[in-house]
Amino acid sequence: MAEHPTEAAPPPPTHEKREHWSGQTAFILAAIGSAVGLGNIWRFPGQAYEHGGGAFMIPYLVALLTAGIPILFLEHAIGHRFRGSPPLAMKRVHRHAEGVGWLHVAICFVIGLYYTAILAWALSYFFFSFSLAYKDDPAGFFTSDYLQLGEAGTFSTSFVPKVIIPLVAMWAVTIVILALGLHKGVERLNIVGIPVLVATFLVIVVRALFLDGAADGLDALFTPDFAALKDPQVWIAAYGQIFFSLSLAYGIMITYASYRRRRSNLTAPGLVVAFGNSSFELLAGIGVFATLGFLAHREGVGVGELDGIAGPFLSFVTFPATIAEMPGGAFFGALFFASLVLAGLTSLVSVLQVVSAALQDKLGLKPRTAAVLVGGTSAVLSIVGFGTTTGLYLLDTVDNWSNQLGIVAGAITMIAAAVWLGRRGHELERHLAAVSTLRPGRAWLWLVSAVALLLIYMFVDKAVTLAIDGYGGYPTWYLVVFGWGTVVFLALVAFLMPFLKWRRDISRFHPWPSREQLNLPADVGERHTEDYDPRGRS
Repeated sequence: MAEHPTEAAPPPPTHEKREHWSGQTAFILAAIGSAVGLGNIWRFPGQAYEHGGGAFMIPYLVALLTAGIPILFLEHAIGHRFRGSPPLAMKRVHRHAEGVGWLHVAICFVIGLYYTAILAWALSYFFFSFSLAYKDDPAGFFTSDYLQLGEAGTFSTSFVPKVIIPLVAMWAVTIVILALGLHKGVERLNIVGIPVLVATFLVIVVRALFLDGAADGLDALFTPDFAALKDPQVWIAAYGQIFFSLSLAYGIMITYASYRRRRSNLTAPGLVVAFGNSSFELLAGIGVFATLGFLAHREGVGVGELDGIAGPFLSFVTFPATIAEMPGGAFFGALFFASLVLAGLTSLVSVLQVVSAALQDKLGLKPRTAAVLVGGTSAVLSIVGFGTTTGLYLLDTVDNWSNQLGIVAGAITMIAAAVWLGRRGHELERHLAAVSTLRPGRAWLWLVSAVALLLIYMFVDKAVTLAIDGYGGYPTWYLVVFGWGTVVFLALVAFLMPFLKWRRDISRFHPWPSREQLNLPADVGERHTEDYDPRGRS
């Protein structure tokens, strides 16, 4: 039930002022900008190759339809109906669910710390590409010359100037974008950045398709191994990829949907975002594997014999090795790393916008103040942790625990709070039906609950595996401190932040009514419903 003020004579109808997207296109581009990131370019091709090639597309599409789109609808519905950052929206879903929102915020905060480091590497490689500085020994250049990697499983305080300089630059750009606010910062970045990103990557893909050996690379990506479909881990990998690539359970889509206007179609844009992201993912897979086919052709080996087909080594070792051999390599190398920076920046801004919006709601901060606070704190921690000679090892560990456990836990608790504990499922279903052209129906709620059960299995399976087998050959103490320590940090934020007093009035909240509830004629302008308050009706 919505909370109502207790005074006898309510004040004139008012609604809390909240920034809005300028239109539906701006929202769609921002949501796609969040979804399309580094994971599309280096994670999807590797996942597909390792889990059945072309056959992987079957569980991938099943996961998109049964989990990706339903959970995307759920986050859009929560954000739009309860119009707030994840902590505020979840508190309005259920009075004890605020911690779920803070879990999302903590995940975004942690991801922002190391995501910026990867963008700093890409920015450096953009400039390296003009002289092909990495052409003689791409692996040695990345690990020794650039990152100056120390001993694995240790934590160093030796800083690397080549990393810190671009890292500071990326944080400065990010803070400025966040400080400019929703319209002038986040929205403009995506309106300009996403079309440029797609056009740039299309150029790279078209060029890659005409390289010698490109067909061999595509065969390696799309040749189906249907026997892999019997392996449960392949299906788990597909569902994990969908959550990762669509930015689900980060709180991003809740935050972005909260900035939509009252009469906003939610489900149709959600489909555009979901299929747009998957289309770019497929495009990235084609481009990457066509290029790998060229490298394998030059080296006289099969594509499967190449090392580094996934993760950072794909982008910073394998791909530079290919670029160095390509005609016009300097140009296409700069284009590729510019695409990485642009794709990563739109995702990074969306991640930090969640943290900024949460602090604005909780502490009553202005966007500029929140941006400086979030960005400044994150920049210092990011430099200390990932600007050193052991930054790559720390990134690998923190990323694994925050993604494999943190995000899955965020999804489970969100569904549990909204659908099971808060019993808001039918309310959210009616809200989606009232404002959208495509009505999800009752089957949507069954899918959401089924996804939660699958996620519980995934969480337990991964937690047990990490506890028993460890990860990456790192020593136990290292994994306890930086792996399980990440999980402890997420849990502490989720537990402690709800005790902090709200510095703004959140009591005067009324869920946005549907047009049927408003009983308005079709030609009534949106501005007439923006200030509508249900307290004025009988």
